Amino acid sequence: MAQTSRSLSPLVLQHWIDGADSPGGSERIDVVNPATAQVVATVPAGTAADVDRAVAAARAAFGAWAATPVQERIAVVQRISDGIKQRGEEIAAAITSEMGSPITFSRKVQVSMPIGSSSTVAKVAADFAWTEEIGNSLVVREPIGVVGAITPWNYPLHQVVAKVAPALVAGNTVVLKPTEAAPLTSAILAEITTAAGLPKGAFNVVHGSGPVVGEAIAAHPDVDMVSFTGSTRAGKRVSAVASETVKRVALELGGKSANVILDDAELGKAVKVGLGNAWINGGQTCTAWSRMIVPAARQDEILEQLVAAAAKYSVGDPTDETTRIGPMASAAQQERVAGYVDRGIADGARLAFGGAGAVEGLETGAYVRPTIFADVDPDSVIAQEEIFGPVLSVIPYGSEDEAVEIANRSAYGLAGAVFGEQEHAMAVARRLRTGQVDVNGGAFNIMAPFGGYKQSGNGRELGRFGLEEFLETKSIQQ
Repeated sequence: MAQTSRSLSPLVLQHWIDGADSPGGSERIDVVNPATAQVVATVPAGTAADVDRAVAAARAAFGAWAATPVQERIAVVQRISDGIKQRGEEIAAAITSEMGSPITFSRKVQVSMPIGSSSTVAKVAADFAWTEEIGNSLVVREPIGVVGAITPWNYPLHQVVAKVAPALVAGNTVVLKPTEAAPLTSAILAEITTAAGLPKGAFNVVHGSGPVVGEAIAAHPDVDMVSFTGSTRAGKRVSAVASETVKRVALELGGKSANVILDDAELGKAVKVGLGNAWINGGQTCTAWSRMIVPAARQDEILEQLVAAAAKYSVGDPTDETTRIGPMASAAQQERVAGYVDRGIADGARLAFGGAGAVEGLETGAYVRPTIFADVDPDSVIAQEEIFGPVLSVIPYGSEDEAVEIANRSAYGLAGAVFGEQEHAMAVARRLRTGQVDVNGGAFNIMAPFGGYKQSGNGRELGRFGLEEFLETKSIQQ
């Protein structure tokens, strides 16, 4: 990328196939800065033929890369991690320009997470049990083959690296379809992988739409596994298409996470941390705690604290260091979130903060008003569907059993939280049907398995569990 995301003219990105830029056809897709509505880049609208070329390159590179000693593969992935760190400011600026994350959040989270996940899997691989003796069997863990990775726009580099780094350490080769809405960092990553010494063909990027490029990857007979992160609707389609060739499928899908506040919780912390995790990345986070389940007798007390905390969330230009919530990632996402706010009002939820309409002074750009609803019916649309924006639903409960039942009354099961006396909160956390639960604001652990129950998907990412997703297991009897 000779230009930067701050160039006056849009970047013109190409596919990355067999270690080099590879032009697509004449049809291209615009990448739009959601804060300014200006085109910052274009990418080729990839085709099934482009996928064929990328898969062929990955297949050709697989044998030699799989045979590369694991310590050498680890060293390459660690150099990729180092390369992301070295280009961190460029990456942060690119993410802010392509999908609107506030620049401070881009630096602290959007860049730091892929650095951490890639470095972590390199460390895990060094101590991993690649072989194991069970009775008279030698159990061997081997790479699956060619991995197709399909990733979303909300954490455009983290979601890529969480798949690519463990896949490469395991000895696989990769064909990536990054989101067409936020593809800038995938081009930077391609350069980083080359500088790190990754062989040609081991990592390939095909830009384009899900229905064309994503489906071609999922259906391809020479792709051995698909790892998908995105909406549950799209994940169902990927799974169905991939089933025709009986390939392995790992899905990280939607969420509607509940934050259960118990009677014995420290309310100040529960409210502050709870709101932060509801509105993280403008609410455009699959694990966002978008349902706050509170004791009915204390709802008004909690709302008073929520409204005071919400007033401190500045909405504005994502390049401003003080901005906490930038625009939604696109005009389409802005329209989606606004529609849910209108629906919540129409269905009778009590508006406690924010609401419909434009953000004053920010009529240009994909901005929405951060919103808090109270007295939300747990079966209502805003309590059941993933909004993917800064909209918090406060749901009152009468008994602890009711609180748990409400939390579990969802098609999703990705994340959640409990605040209360420690042992009490831990006991309630065990009752939640979800892949991750934070107790009293427990910190995110990049070594721990990440993934969901129910329609939030299957499989796990990060750490040892994320590495195991990309391995086959063979038993050799002797």
